[in-house]
Amino acid sequence: MRAHSALTQRILFGSLLVFLSVLFYAIHYVVFHDMHHILIYLIGDIAFVFIEVLLVTLIIHQVLTEREKRSMLQKLNMVIGAFFSEVGTPLLAHFRGFDTNASRLADRLDVGTDWSQEDFQQMRDALRRHDCRIDSRAGDLKGLQEFLVEKRSFLIRLLENPNLLEHEQFTELLWAVFHLSDELSHRSTVEGLPAADYQHLAGDIKRACSLLTREWLSHLEHLQVSYPYLFSLAVRTNPFDPAASVEVQ
Repeated sequence: MRAHSALTQRILFGSLLVFLSVLFYAIHYVVFHDMHHILIYLIGDIAFVFIEVLLVTLIIHQVLTEREKRSMLQKLNMVIGAFFSEVGTPLLAHFRGFDTNASRLADRLDVGTDWSQEDFQQMRDALRRHDCRIDSRAGDLKGLQEFLVEKRSFLIRLLENPNLLEHEQFTELLWAVFHLSDELSHRSTVEGLPAADYQHLAGDIKRACSLLTREWLSHLEHLQVSYPYLFSLAVRTNPFDPAASVEVQ
């Protein structure tokens, strides 16, 4: 109903503008009796409309859109950085204890400050080939449950951020982590569960772990280019390196 009313108002407003234009052209003709002059300016104005559309729609609009997009991506990268600082990096450390094949991946994820784009690409290829074997009884499931329950409100606030709609992969990661948090928070205990339930949790952990690892690597690549000082800290707190130390050696 409101949409129909708004459309009607626009039509009436447009009709009013056309009527006023015709009225003033008529007044001009009555006063000066110069149709030649009217047609010169009328055709000239109509011809300029196409140039105006070109300038406004194709050039100025494109420049403003690109600027807005860069600003939005910068805000999004800040949100992703906050996520890894608060949840992502500690969560990867938790996940490492559930992957019985983690030692092979840890050797490859020894990220260095001198890594090139080619190194990151090779690592992404290795992640796609990695056989992630999750055993939900191998790690600290109780600790994981407590950690995710503690960070639940933070995850909810991230999901409410409209900028995340521009990053489908990160949104998918958040939903996977949030789902795992839901699964664990609805269980009063994670001890003595049926084998099928442990297997179900292993699947949820594997999904979140795979998405989180790939996003972590992409985040590191972004930090190396845009924020080298943050990249240095991320390398020194590498969750895949048991010997990692925040202290500069």
